[in-house]
Amino acid sequence: MRSMARFTDDPPFDPYNDDTEDGDGDLWFLPPDPEDNLDASEVSAGVESALFPFQEWRAAEAEQALDLAALSFDFGRLEERLRLHGEGARRRLALQEVASLGWWSGDRLPADRLVLWISLQIGATGTDAQALARGAWAVRRLTTGPAPVGSERAEALSQLLGHAPGTPPSPRVKDACDVLESLSSLHPIVQSAVLFHLWRMTDPSSARDLEAAVLAARLGGAPASGHGFLPLSLAGFPGLVAQGGAGPRLQGWILGAHQAVLAALMHLDRLAAWSLRAEEAISDLSGRTPPRLLGLLKDWPSISAPMAEQETGASRAAVQRNLDLFTQRGLIRELTGRGRYRVWTALLG
Repeated sequence: MRSMARFTDDPPFDPYNDDTEDGDGDLWFLPPDPEDNLDASEVSAGVESALFPFQEWRAAEAEQALDLAALSFDFGRLEERLRLHGEGARRRLALQEVASLGWWSGDRLPADRLVLWISLQIGATGTDAQALARGAWAVRRLTTGPAPVGSERAEALSQLLGHAPGTPPSPRVKDACDVLESLSSLHPIVQSAVLFHLWRMTDPSSARDLEAAVLAARLGGAPASGHGFLPLSLAGFPGLVAQGGAGPRLQGWILGAHQAVLAALMHLDRLAAWSLRAEEAISDLSGRTPPRLLGLLKDWPSISAPMAEQETGASRAAVQRNLDLFTQRGLIRELTGRGRYRVWTALLG
């Protein structure tokens, strides 16, 4: 299949309080998923296993074997490219992935808002503070923490969910691990599709969609790297909205993930080309600020002057002067159009 189409500590408050009013993250124009009508509190581990029978998912895996192999190959290419680019590129993709997931889950936060919140803890308002906290959590969990595989799966899931160290896994985590253990001979990407649908089915909270996507992305990314994640939404949401039995759900999951992986590879190609062009364009500039600023623009999808000042160690005047020079030379553009609280991004072309 070739279809195309530093982080701060945990947020100061818990964005996953069950007392929070349940948000409407589903797309209203899609037909309802029959499993959404299940009462999450009544779903037991036995029922979960019955809803994800091994033979059905094994047959779906066999049917999608060629597409699964193509996805695995291209995901391996992506992981290799990320190792060459450094952890900044992984964080950049994670920010874009979370921003894209927000359009599916209902948070709808652009990447520049997430950058400001993660780097400087600014930009939150009363209406979107919890959404920003959820987004920051998602970026951290996509880029750090253990992969939920192997004998330590329950502990890894608990850690990704932010449970205190040493806390016994919750019943939901234990039940999810029981289901995944029954499917342990299947490919991790297939297991990640199961985890995604299982987590959404058993969690009634407004955070379920983002949590399900993040946990599934970490499980799907486990084969290539212990700290990698499988992109799911950089090119649309076919894997997140697929319905029906194991066959159509897995088909949509592989399609969506493959499109996202190819989109990530294209983005890294553009980033590499921009980096070469930018290095040549600033070769006549002296001092340490220009190359440091260039590295910052490579590692983050957008930056602000206060953020650049903090990260580069340069004065505000030096940062602003170089940002103006970069803009004049066609390397970056300002996103807000305002005179204050401005944000810049690389012009990748």
